[in-house]
Amino acid sequence: MSSKYFSRREFIKTSALAAASSMVISSNSFLFGMQSTKTKVVLIRNEKVLDKNGKINIEILETMLDESVKLIFDTKYASTAWSKIIKPTDVVGIKTNVWNYLSTPTELENIIKERVIAAGVKEDNVSIDDRGVLNNPVFKKATALINSRPMRTHYWSGVGSLLKNYIMFAEKPSDYHDDSCADLAAIWKLPNVKDKTRLNILVMLTPLFHSVGAHGYSPEYVWQYKGLIVSTDPVAADSIGLKIIEAKRREFFKEDKPLNPPAKHIALADTRHHLGTADIKKIDLIMVGWKEKILI
Repeated sequence: MSSKYFSRREFIKTSALAAASSMVISSNSFLFGMQSTKTKVVLIRNEKVLDKNGKINIEILETMLDESVKLIFDTKYASTAWSKIIKPTDVVGIKTNVWNYLSTPTELENIIKERVIAAGVKEDNVSIDDRGVLNNPVFKKATALINSRPMRTHYWSGVGSLLKNYIMFAEKPSDYHDDSCADLAAIWKLPNVKDKTRLNILVMLTPLFHSVGAHGYSPEYVWQYKGLIVSTDPVAADSIGLKIIEAKRREFFKEDKPLNPPAKHIALADTRHHLGTADIKKIDLIMVGWKEKILI
């Protein structure tokens, strides 16, 4: 896995983002201008995106997302990157997650919608939804999807990840629960999903690293990681998120404490379903911003 640490002028345009200026470059391919053939994943963090009570600083969150898409699509301006993601003629479904304990932040949903509309899409052709996607008229005719959800441990699949976030596109979600939800990637081949996803945003602001039971949640097992993981490849993004969750579990429990059940669906999305890249060695991880306890 190659990595890049660096600062960018636009990212530090406010004093709240100044911490990024300490980044150093550590990727030979970046230094010599060689284009990487690996899957790009951006891990971006800012210690001021949340206050001590967990309230989101919207301006910082906006900048984090815009900086991420610039890096993914290698553009100078965020607007140029968004124009590569979305075309004015697209009908766009923004797939989020409404689990009441840890949902996709409304602030992030609104930022994504604003960027889609700024790219030229009519507001009537944009919708944000989770459990109602099969009956949502925009999602029914969607030509493009943006996938965003928080990372958390999960009773059936080890972790609730970007891959699992599409389970509501299945007519019968329980069909994908066998063997620790091993074949969640098969959902991504359904006609209402296949080849439509333009961007994946794994929310790592306050991940849940441990839980017990089908709807288990305890504030004890949530921490302010204050990050986003962004990629066009959901498998690669999930792989990075999983590594962070595993590292946090080792740190907290003071021993290796494997997920139960294991999050096998991520590796199998690569090796069995060929949806994306799960092999960390084949991921070009670009890490930007706050480095303290990055856990990867």
